[in-house]
Amino acid sequence: MGHAVIETVLRLLGDGASFGELSMEGIAREAGVGKATVYRRWPGKDALLLDVLAAVDTPVPSLPPGNSVREDLIIAIELLRRRGVAKRESGVLRNVLMHVESNPELWRRYKDTVIASRRRALARILDRGIQSGEIRASLGADMDLLLDVVTGPVLARTTMRPDAPLDEELAERVVDMLLTGLAPRS
Repeated sequence: MGHAVIETVLRLLGDGASFGELSMEGIAREAGVGKATVYRRWPGKDALLLDVLAAVDTPVPSLPPGNSVREDLIIAIELLRRRGVAKRESGVLRNVLMHVESNPELWRRYKDTVIASRRRALARILDRGIQSGEIRASLGADMDLLLDVVTGPVLARTTMRPDAPLDEELAERVVDMLLTGLAPRS
């Protein structure tokens, strides 16, 4: 039932409806289920919207899969790049994210769940790099700043510079630049 409702919402959004125009009753009718059935699972549209976002979002691996911090960071940044590409190419994803961003409570819940889990996964990679000596230990003193520095280049391109390229080599270039640093090589 849950999958059918989420697929119905995605289809309606893909057909051009905005999330704000949809009603729980209309969604239930389109999905071929009772309104009470939908409300048992989702108390309102905001709760349903979070599940719709989860359905279209790329999951973050709970354990870094690479053999080095460099590989793990490239994988993490590549997931971020792909989300940026998807947001640019998907009217559905843009529509849903616009609704989330315009609703302070929903945005807070999205940040506390989806964004927080992404940051925790990336922090595990960075912590491992600090432990292995691949990243300076002193940088771990301000993990929030370190996380922002790692994710910042791709987020800047996806949000503030929608015309900037998000090419397939971007994650590797960003990670190498960060790991090498900005100072001239001696």
